[in-house]
Amino acid sequence: MGKIKEKIGSIVCHFYLIILSVIAFFPLVWVILSSVKASGELTSNPTSFLPKEFTLANYKNVIDNLGFAVNIGNSLIIALITTVIAITVSSMAAYGIVRFFPKFGNIMSRVLVTTYMFPPILLAIPYSLVMAKIGLTNTRVGLIIVYLSFSVPYAVWMLVGFFKTVPIGIEEAARVDGANKLVTFVRIVLPLVAPGIVATAIYTFINAWNEFLYSLILINSTNLMTVSVALKSLQGAEILDWGSMMAASTIVVIPSVVFFTFIQRYIAGGMTEGSVK
Repeated sequence: MGKIKEKIGSIVCHFYLIILSVIAFFPLVWVILSSVKASGELTSNPTSFLPKEFTLANYKNVIDNLGFAVNIGNSLIIALITTVIAITVSSMAAYGIVRFFPKFGNIMSRVLVTTYMFPPILLAIPYSLVMAKIGLTNTRVGLIIVYLSFSVPYAVWMLVGFFKTVPIGIEEAARVDGANKLVTFVRIVLPLVAPGIVATAIYTFINAWNEFLYSLILINSTNLMTVSVALKSLQGAEILDWGSMMAASTIVVIPSVVFFTFIQRYIAGGMTEGSVK
């Protein structure tokens, strides 16, 4: 009797999760299918699910005529550089906190996280003034610096938990074998916390890729515009082309979905290993 109840409970749970997955995934599927519809079909029957005529004209218009490929390149460069610098700095900072300044480091890591208490719009004017004074307005470098000011504290806070999972005995054994602190950190410690670093890097990259406010404020050149601002600019056109909007939305969202699909096991492993109390 107990096994039957357990089996029924398992079926109900799986059915419930399938329903939730369909509800969550449906908007993305609808956007993708709408992006391959003809403009006339979207206007005449916008609620139809399957396209009557398959076309890639919307993607061609977005990439060739609207220059969306340039915006994708800008976001990719900014997000990748932000992620690399943030992970490099935060991994060393988190390791130093755990191994050399455990008490002071724990307090400092909590203080760093308090930066997320402030809404982004509150810091928009100070950031704009600072970037204007140092001449980094309307530059990728200025935008990267702003993103790092938010990414590094969060990454340090996350990685502290991962580095706490590394036993000190492993590092002491490496030291006995003749490895210095740098070699021990690079060859022994980092591979052990690789899932955590990957998970942190993913969140950092996605946040930089999707960021809108500071990109809108600090960048005023079309050639330097990121995908989030470019996508928003389509809504401000005199005549809204829903086909181009759907195609641009698909181009922005799909890379993140594919990226998460391939490395989701690293995220799960990293978040599990980093859950230190």
